[in-house]
Amino acid sequence: MAKVVLVTGVSRYLGGLYARRLSADPGIERILGVDVVPPRHSIGRAEFVRADIRNPMIGRIMAQAKVDTVVHMNVIATPKDTGGRMTQKEINVIGTMQLLAACQKSESVSRLVVKSSAAVYGSSPRDPAMFSEDMSPKTMPRAGFGKDSVEVEGYVRGFSRRRPDVEITMLRLANVIGPSIHTALTDYFALPVVPVPLGFDARFQFLHEDDATAAMILATTGPAVGIVNVAADGFLTVTQCTAIARRPILPVPLAAAGIFGSVVRRSGLADFSRDQLTFLAFGRGLDTHRMRDVLGFEPQYTTRSAFEHYAHHLRPAVPGVDGVSDAVTDAAGGTAAAIARVLDRIQP
Repeated sequence: MAKVVLVTGVSRYLGGLYARRLSADPGIERILGVDVVPPRHSIGRAEFVRADIRNPMIGRIMAQAKVDTVVHMNVIATPKDTGGRMTQKEINVIGTMQLLAACQKSESVSRLVVKSSAAVYGSSPRDPAMFSEDMSPKTMPRAGFGKDSVEVEGYVRGFSRRRPDVEITMLRLANVIGPSIHTALTDYFALPVVPVPLGFDARFQFLHEDDATAAMILATTGPAVGIVNVAADGFLTVTQCTAIARRPILPVPLAAAGIFGSVVRRSGLADFSRDQLTFLAFGRGLDTHRMRDVLGFEPQYTTRSAFEHYAHHLRPAVPGVDGVSDAVTDAAGGTAAAIARVLDRIQP
């Protein structure tokens, strides 16, 4: 049973939400919230400790507080919130290495809970319809958050071999969405006109921010379960999402998607890596049997209701967007066809 919990990444939205919800558990005696900057939001009764998990000082904090449970929430998905891709990778990979090194030396730590991501499965046209936890991706993520997540999980597996006495739970969360959280995907569907890969209509599973937090709480207070996929029931396609979000679409040839992604990224409206653009083309599906049978978790939101809750809080792209959506989409289709013809001419 967790008594003294150390939580990383409490200055980020999901980490702060988790700390607030965990504060309601009377069985938790003490919560330490660690981050490099003070949180702008409430973290409940968690005690904020300003520290960098990339610094060995984290080990002294664990020893002084006699931490028995470490919850690693500070695996960051979006580089623009950290000052760039290099900083993101340092926090995700080097930070995890230092945190695990401190856990390995700690005599009090008996449980490690890690917020991982379904991004470890990558996304490709050769993928199975549903990924179970024991499956490997056909194409490994080659860059960005997906590659970081693969490395983080590798270090956690190494730690479990060195410290078999420590209970480990790793939750591979589907794309988290909701009215308050900001991710590359929430920014994408908030664009005034949404670029979509021409000829593709990928299917997505989502996870509401409240369900993501509830799953992490259960992983902290319940029995250790190893690696578990966590996702809501059902799927939505890209075009279904844009319709719910009341956004016109701009079909873009996949060969030109990287160019459009760079333009959008430089504009500051959304943040896309090459792997994220591939995800928009091919999507991903998660088998959630272990989530129910082993973790004992049932999401309150379906994929559709989670996305609808997010979309309900979106501002209209333009006044009367519902009336112009079809016209813009039809015009965009003509533009995309023209782009495709140009690309065909210049390709060897």
